[in-house]
Amino acid sequence: MRIVIIGAGFAGMYAALSAARLRDIHGAPPDKLEIAVIAPEPTLVVRPRLYEPKPETLAAPLLDVFKAIDVVYVKGQAEAIDTTSKVVEVAAAQGTRNKLSYDRLVVATGSQLFRPQVPGLAEHGFSVDQLEDAVALDRHLHGLSSRPASEARNTVVVAGGGFTGIEAATEVPSRLRKILGEDAKLRVVIVDRNEGIAPDMGAGPRPVIEAALRKLGVETKLGVGVTSLDKSGVSLSSGDRIECETVIWAAGMRAAPLTAQIPAERDKFGRLLVDRDLRVPSVSGVFATGDAARAACDDVGNYALMSCQHATRMGAFAGNNAAAELLGVRTRQYHQKAYVTCLDLGEAGALFTRGWDRTVEMVGDAAKKTKREINTVWIYPPKAERAAALASADPERVTAL
Repeated sequence: MRIVIIGAGFAGMYAALSAARLRDIHGAPPDKLEIAVIAPEPTLVVRPRLYEPKPETLAAPLLDVFKAIDVVYVKGQAEAIDTTSKVVEVAAAQGTRNKLSYDRLVVATGSQLFRPQVPGLAEHGFSVDQLEDAVALDRHLHGLSSRPASEARNTVVVAGGGFTGIEAATEVPSRLRKILGEDAKLRVVIVDRNEGIAPDMGAGPRPVIEAALRKLGVETKLGVGVTSLDKSGVSLSSGDRIECETVIWAAGMRAAPLTAQIPAERDKFGRLLVDRDLRVPSVSGVFATGDAARAACDDVGNYALMSCQHATRMGAFAGNNAAAELLGVRTRQYHQKAYVTCLDLGEAGALFTRGWDRTVEMVGDAAKKTKREINTVWIYPPKAERAAALASADPERVTAL
């Protein structure tokens, strides 16, 4: 029997850990129940940190962890899924293609930035979505120091005033001062079509965010969108133009395209609709998790968001349940009633909220300390020690806030 997990992000990593944990509990040997993870590299990209400098350091190795828990790593890109024959086709090195059969499949393919057909975006826009995107942005920012000083060189436009856009925008001033000098006259502008900053966080946290933006000198242009980009600036739907040499796109997410190969219902973000066990109900043997799944967190109408916080716990439940079906033991219904946010605000500190109503619990330096702990400890893989790694993946304890 074989469980195949597509993706080694937060959800995929915890799916592998949790499946291995249940296998170990029930004494099933790895040659009787194989757990295989397909990913281009055996690393966890610490994606929530990609707005920070030195993004090339933000990938944690997983190969030793997989070896410690007897999980097989399959290097390559999953390109095709045949749910009828239960086979995944993998594009491997040097153009070779392999087929991997499964008894249970866990789709943990994550999400990617939504890039609309805005003229000039593909050629001139940067992002902090994937590791290579963040590295390209960092290289570009450092390259600004070799360009002639100008207002455009010193101006950064961030398209998107949500969580990612705010974290990118509030980190940029300190990053650029280290590159261009402490006395550089910088301009950072957040552009968003919504009438309020951080629309998904609601009215409660907004005054804290607005105060932080004022403290850092970050401007906002709300109720307008970017209509085009070129090498020297952006044009807005209001008719205004901002001369700038750096545009960071942070406007929306979609599930990775591979989910479209599962013949099942999806939501407007491309996420597969799943039941409380994270099963794709209409397709035999398939589970979806993390950003690839639209899953209910509770019985009162809250659904998992595209976030590390939800992906880790969802991954643990999906991996456990895939293994449980093959081992003939009961599955566990995914639930995640606790919900917190911790928004980095650069040199202005951070903002910590609790609950789906985003009640403000900590601000400033206290919240920043918690943010650093989340970013440098909580979201990293467990140590490559069998007992500790397996113990970390109890679904009921993963991300139990």
